[in-house]
Parts: sequence; C-alpha cells; structure tokens
Amino acid sequence: MMIFLAGLQGISREQYEAASIDGARKMQSFFYVTLPGLKSVIQYVVMITVNQAMKLFTQTYVMTKGRPQNSTRTNAFENIASYVGNTLAAPIFVSPLLWMISSSLMPEAQIFKGLNSLSTFFPKEASLNNYIEVFQRINMWKFIGNSLFYVLVIILLDLLVNSVCGYALAKFEFKGKNLLLTLVISLMVFPAEAIMLPMYREMADLGWINSWASLIVPFVAKCFSIYMFRQFFLGIPDELLEAASIDGCGPIRTFFKVVMPISGTVYATIFILDFVAHWNDFMWPLLVVTGEEKRTIQLAIQTFFGSKPINYGPIMASLTISAVPMLIMFIFLQKYYVEGIASTGIKG
Repeated sequence: MMIFLAGLQGISREQYEAASIDGARKMQSFFYVTLPGLKSVIQYVVMITVNQAMKLFTQTYVMTKGRPQNSTRTNAFENIASYVGNTLAAPIFVSPLLWMISSSLMPEAQIFKGLNSLSTFFPKEASLNNYIEVFQRINMWKFIGNSLFYVLVIILLDLLVNSVCGYALAKFEFKGKNLLLTLVISLMVFPAEAIMLPMYREMADLGWINSWASLIVPFVAKCFSIYMFRQFFLGIPDELLEAASIDGCGPIRTFFKVVMPISGTVYATIFILDFVAHWNDFMWPLLVVTGEEKRTIQLAIQTFFGSKPINYGPIMASLTISAVPMLIMFIFLQKYYVEGIASTGIKG
C-alpha cells in the first residue's frame, strides 16, 4: 500500500484535469491515467512480491511441518477469498497491539478477563507497576543500549557500503556490470534460513561467537539495499555529475559532495527498513550471543518466558518498550520513507 501511495504521488494532477476536460469519468481516468502511470510501480511490486514469496520459509514450515503432501497447495478461488478476507480483517490485526499496550497497564489478574468484550482494551486499574517490575528484574537500559549500538552500526555501514555499490551499478560502465546486477537481484531470493547455518559456521571458525563482529559483519552488505540505491541513483541526471567533473571533482568526491546530499530520501528509506529488521531480529542474536554482556532487547524479553512464574504483565510491558523506538522513528521519518519508495520504485 505504501509503495502504491508513493507511486500515486508521482502522477501529476494536470493529467487528471486534462482527462476530465476531455470528458473522462473517474473510472475511465483510473484505467487510462492512473494504471499507465503506475506501470513501473506495478512491475516493481510484482518483482518484490515474487522475491518475498520465494524466500518464504518459516510460515510454511510451521503450517506444514516440512511435509510436502500438497500441504501448501491452494487454488485461485482460495487465494482470492484469502485476499478479500485479509482486507476485511485488517482492523482486527491492529487489536493485538492495542491489547498489548492495555495489558501492560493491568494487574496480572485482570489481563485475561473480559477477552470477549471491548473492556479488555480499557484497563480499569491502570498502573505502571509492570514497567517498574521489568526494570527491576533485568537491566533493560543496558539491553536497549546493546540493541541500539549494533543496529546503528549495521545501518551506518549498510548506508555507506551499499550506496557506493549501487552508485557504481547505476552510473559506471564496466565489464560484467549486467551480470553483477543479475547476481545481486538473484541473491535477494535466498531466505535467511538457507544461509544461517553457513554464516554461523563462519563466525565460529573466525572465533567471533559472542562478539559484536558476529552481530554486525554478516549484515553489512545487502542485495536489497544495493538494488534500492541503484534504482534511486538512476534518476540523478548525468549532466549534474558531468558538471561536477568539469569543476574538478573526482568520482569519490562527486559521490560524497554531490550525490549523497540530494539522496536523503533513499537513505532514510534504507534506515527505516534496516532498523525495523535488525531491532526485531531474534534468531541470529540467539545463535551467536552466548552471554549477557551483549544480549539484545529481544533476547532479554525471552528471559521472562524462561523464569517461573510466568507473569504476562511484565512481558507485555517489555514488548511495549521494545516497540517504542520503532514507532518514534517511523513517526518522524515516514515522510522520507514514502518519498524514498517513490524515488526508487518507479525507475527502470
């Protein structure tokens, strides 16, 4: 939806006004103005959707236990019904977030009361006791700091390394460029689960288990980030780069002095995508972090499930705390996110 919203912003209002003057109705404007204007966006969405579908592993494995036996086979009618049902049920998907926040303010005895009514979203005796308990039981500030540190380092390295790669693929001509671009797009298909074991073996062979290097280094180079940067840099006029060259700027100086300052939207987009992905990452830190010193916030939340008794009030409070940085980040950067998607998704 966000990608299509960004694409629609790229269609000028004058086109709709011209169609209206020619007598086109709203439906005709949609088919003869909107859809042609979204052609490249639709192609982009199809490619990304197919890519994500090819990488799908966890959900399929959980539902089928790894057995083929037609366990995941569906027909066209079932797919259409699924899409319609998901659209109608969209408001329901917001309810777990609201219930999580509400439960974090409730006493333990009231969390699972009234689940069949709307009263479960409105705590009668709201308090911050669960949040106080969270900070008393674990060193939450330390774990938040650990997560912020390794996530921000990954993002900074990602923005630097992958933007340079994307710029080279967009603006330089060299032997094997098309082959390299094809390889980058092809590698986007592989799910993380397919390469997790080889990556773990490499970290173990290098002696990096339970170190910052094991959390950071495997995620510096990202094919998707390279592709996003490349798509954006394709839209930068070559005349601008030629003018910088005439003024005596070399390729590196041109990139840092000319290209980067006008590419804030794509950098913000990658920043958001990276932050959400790594802040929520649980599986990889679980594999490579063996001590408490470098434990991330997601691993810290898991400790509430391993200690008896299991109280869901502190669990909900810790989950709410972990969601706050993402909400704050997206509130302030959502404008740049939409602009970045528009700038990268509509160029060929």
